[in-house]
Amino acid sequence: MMVKQTGRTIAVIAVASTLALAGCAAGDDGGEQSTGDGETSTTLTVWVDAERVDALQGAADAYEDRTGVAVDLVGKDTADIKDDFIQQVPTGEGPDVAMGAHDWLGELSTNGVVAPLELGDSDSEYLDVAIQAATYDSNVYMLPYAVENIAVLRNAELVPDRPESFDEMIQQGQDAGLDAPFVVEQGAEGNPYHLYPFQTAFGAPVFGTDDAGYDSTDLQIGNAGGEEFAAWLGEQGKGGTGVFNTDIDGDIAKQAFLDGTAAFWLTGPWNVGAAVDAGIDVAIDPVPSPTGEVASPFAGVKGFFLSSESENKVAATDFLVNHLGAEEAQLSLFEAGNVLPALSAAAETASSDDIIAGFAEVGADSVAMPAIPEMGAVWEYWGVAEAEIINGEDPAARWQKLTSDVEDAIG
Repeated sequence: MMVKQTGRTIAVIAVASTLALAGCAAGDDGGEQSTGDGETSTTLTVWVDAERVDALQGAADAYEDRTGVAVDLVGKDTADIKDDFIQQVPTGEGPDVAMGAHDWLGELSTNGVVAPLELGDSDSEYLDVAIQAATYDSNVYMLPYAVENIAVLRNAELVPDRPESFDEMIQQGQDAGLDAPFVVEQGAEGNPYHLYPFQTAFGAPVFGTDDAGYDSTDLQIGNAGGEEFAAWLGEQGKGGTGVFNTDIDGDIAKQAFLDGTAAFWLTGPWNVGAAVDAGIDVAIDPVPSPTGEVASPFAGVKGFFLSSESENKVAATDFLVNHLGAEEAQLSLFEAGNVLPALSAAAETASSDDIIAGFAEVGADSVAMPAIPEMGAVWEYWGVAEAEIINGEDPAARWQKLTSDVEDAIG
């Protein structure tokens, strides 16, 4: 796949002109540094997951060679990046760029610490769901580099053929002599992230969408499809087939698949390595639908945010769009994390691996996890409601209460 250069070229010209005319002053963590002859040079400060520093060093070095702008990669614990970014950017002590997850966007935007990112024509070079995730309130705020979603891992030795429906999946596992053909992480408080594909198959997304993205005023979780999903969930729970079980947490689900007592496991790419190491012939399948409609999982997208207080926005944008958005850098990040690249050309290259190709196939039907602040109210009540339905509470009444609780919390 050939990468179009229109948007990237514009950014290159812009930064070259700006650096030449203005010197492009930097923020407090980078800033202008003396070259020893009275001139100054610019340094971009970029916070990254400590495990990704080596993967990005080549892009950083290449950028300095081309522009004279140094890139200081600061490795940080991923768990600290968001809060530190929110706290430090307003003081002028934060970085020019920070790595993070797209579902931080609502909080980052509310706190005013991120700036829109000008991708030019290059937005069309990314997977659709990556741009969807990077967009908030009609603006792109993140340079995406990886897309992650769940899929069904199938033990191809136990079940050679891909099922076409949820019922067929269960039947195939039973025909293989398994008491629990399919496992999915739940736990005492439920796990709606893993059940969401089934919910979407009933036509019950959490929120509706408009041109600006997710619409917090259009709560869809309580529509007729949601009620149908709740009824089906109850049928698959403790008082029905028992397919869904809140006694099954992540570790139990994992062990069942590794032991061969379950042929199907709904999980993410983070668990594939363990299955392969266990000697299992792993196939990656779409989530089998209980309705005939597409079962769409959430997609989580990782990327880079531009600080609203950066004094190097032109250089930082150029570094992001033209270097971290290039296929070489995206593949380096893929090799470091083994997660599908967000850039279409890099995703195509990475998909030469059957496992990655399988997750990419499922990801083509995925939807970006809502990043709007109102999603916090949904998470607060959602899993507990599903767990109680699985354990025998009246599906219609409990789902109605879930909807009311969310509506009240959103206000």
